[in-house]
Amino acid sequence: MSVSPDPVVSIVVPAYNHGAYLREAIDSILGQDYPHVELIVIDDGSTDGTKQILASYGNRFHWESQSNQGQVATLNRAWTKSRGDVLGYLSADDVLLPDAVGAAVRCLEQNPDAVLTYSDFNQIDPHSAVVRRVTTPEFEYLTMAVKIVCPPGPGAFFRRSAFAKAGFWDTELRQMLDYDYWLRLGLCGRFIRIPTVLAAYRVHPDSQTFASSSQIRAEEPVTIVRRFFDRSDVPGDIRMFRNQALGNAHLQSASLYFRTGNPFSGLREMGR
Repeated sequence: MSVSPDPVVSIVVPAYNHGAYLREAIDSILGQDYPHVELIVIDDGSTDGTKQILASYGNRFHWESQSNQGQVATLNRAWTKSRGDVLGYLSADDVLLPDAVGAAVRCLEQNPDAVLTYSDFNQIDPHSAVVRRVTTPEFEYLTMAVKIVCPPGPGAFFRRSAFAKAGFWDTELRQMLDYDYWLRLGLCGRFIRIPTVLAAYRVHPDSQTFASSSQIRAEEPVTIVRRFFDRSDVPGDIRMFRNQALGNAHLQSASLYFRTGNPFSGLREMGR
C-alpha cells in the first residue's frame, strides 16, 4: 500500500458536552504544520456551549450538529463525509502536537506495508498540565490479539484503503470499541510506532477513564475476542492461542465487573 504525495489527511472529532476542552482540540488540529488537513467536527447533540464554539470558527472547517447518536455512529458518519487518503480521529478533550500529522504521513510513505501509525503521548490534567508521559509498546499483533493489549492511543492515523477493508466501527460496542477495530484493521497490515510524543490524552472526571459503573459493559472483552477468533481470516499462528486469549478476555471482564461493584460476576469471570 502507498499514499499519494502530500495526501489529504482527514481528522474527525465527535463532540459531546466537552465544550470546556473543544477549542483546544480544534486549535491543535488547525495548527498542524502539515498543510493538507481536512477537519470534520460533528456535535452529537451537546447540551453545553459546543454548538456556539463551533459557530465561532465560521467556515474554517466542516462542522454540523445532530441529535444524539453516540460516539461510534458519529465517528462513522464523519468518516463517510471525509475525503482524505489518511484518516484519524481525536476526542474532543484531547490534543495533537503540531507535528503529529506530518510525522504520520512520513512514516506511512516510508513503510508502504503499514496501515497505521501510533505514537507516545502525554497524559494531561483538566488544565492541560502534563501529568506523565505514556510510552507505548512496540507493536506485535499476537500480543494485541492474545494479551488484550491495545497500543494505539491519541495520535493514531490509518490508511483509507485499510479502512475500506476493515469496515466501520461497531455501533454495538461502548467499552472497547477501539480494541475491536484495531484487531480488524491489523489483519490488513502492520502498525508502526513512532517513538515520540505526538498527542495528549486528557484525564478529567467526565473522561472515559472515569466512566461510571452504569456506562461500563463488562462483557465486551469476551464478546470481542470470541467474535474475532470466529473469523475465517485469522492466521493460524494466531488462532492456536484462542483459549489463552479467551482466558485473558475473561480476566478483563472480571476487572470491569469489579469496577461496577459486581464482585459475584467478577469472580465468575475469573473462574472461567
